Amino acid sequence: MSLSRGLLRMLAFTCGITIANVYYAQPLLDTIAHDLRVGRPAVGALVTATQVGFAAGLVFVVPLGDILARRRLITALLAVDAIALAAAAAAPALWMLSSVAVLIGTSSVVVQMLIPYAATLAPAAERARTIGVLMGAVLLGVLLSRTFAGVVADLAGWRCVYAAAAAAMVVLAVTMSRVLPPTGREVEIGYLAQMRAVLRLARSSPVLRWRALIGAAQFAMFSCFWSTVPFLLAGRPFAFTEAEIGLFALVGAAGAGVVLLGGRLLDRLRELRWQITGAAIVLLLISFGMLAAGIDGLAWLVVGALLMDVCCQVVHVTNQAVIYDLVDAARSRLTTVYMTTYFAGGALGTTAGVMAYDRAGWIGANAVSAGFCLVAILGWLAVRRHEAARTGGVAG
Repeated sequence: MSLSRGLLRMLAFTCGITIANVYYAQPLLDTIAHDLRVGRPAVGALVTATQVGFAAGLVFVVPLGDILARRRLITALLAVDAIALAAAAAAPALWMLSSVAVLIGTSSVVVQMLIPYAATLAPAAERARTIGVLMGAVLLGVLLSRTFAGVVADLAGWRCVYAAAAAAMVVLAVTMSRVLPPTGREVEIGYLAQMRAVLRLARSSPVLRWRALIGAAQFAMFSCFWSTVPFLLAGRPFAFTEAEIGLFALVGAAGAGVVLLGGRLLDRLRELRWQITGAAIVLLLISFGMLAAGIDGLAWLVVGALLMDVCCQVVHVTNQAVIYDLVDAARSRLTTVYMTTYFAGGALGTTAGVMAYDRAGWIGANAVSAGFCLVAILGWLAVRRHEAARTGGVAG
């Protein structure tokens, strides 16, 4: 079976709408804290809970993508997501909202089943482009989720955000049950054997391990920024409303365009992937210097956020282009290792960022992000010889 343009567009649309569920809470933290009468550190745990749930889904649910019929599995997960989002809309207390957030994160891992599925269907010469299309949709979903959440919350309250998301998941569940082809299992093994295969792959592939560390550090920076910038924008001197905070997320939309175009370029410059990763990480470090200067000026925040979003996505797409070339089948195993580490980094970045902001303000949060940049640089240096060994020359 090949990957048609129509199916690719549908997979991309589903990825974008579904991944948004993981990020709706970020621009609403101040509003939810006020409505449920809790402090900033406590409400920050809501974002962490969603990301931890996503990470748990990556470990225990994504491996099912290789050993179960994908159409039924994806449809079931979208239905569970709809139920969890509806429960979030009705949650009367933070503890209940946080508990449901774990389930929202876990069921939203359907996105990480669709990406390796598309990578498997795409020919090798178009794999990076295909990943770029889906990752562009994911980035748009992440960015527009904040805009959507901010605008809807400003007009009708934060609970309506989750209610609308639940309705969208119902529509997607029905649509995907009809659009996805009825394929069988990719690998004829049981769940425990699949989990052992995931562990063997992690142990045997240093490229996968180091690329996963780079991805985790990159997502920690990304999460640290987007979890703390609403606090900065809500306070002085900006005093933004929820809608304005949501609209601020649109400054990162350029990153989606770069990802969509960059996938084609990565297919042509396969031998330069290592160098491209390093350049993006260095620019990330520079971007957080710009963002730190934005404490009193919106222009620095806008420019810094643009650069940060673009570089984060370049690193992420390059990482995936590298790891999906490591094997020819059962790519959900690669996704489990890489994305579990990736989202663990995101949860750490959110927690560390909110704590740093609470104690040292905006400068403290950016210092934490800069520290994660240094971790990414160490991983980038370490992976060079392993990638060079695979290609028989200079790492790329």
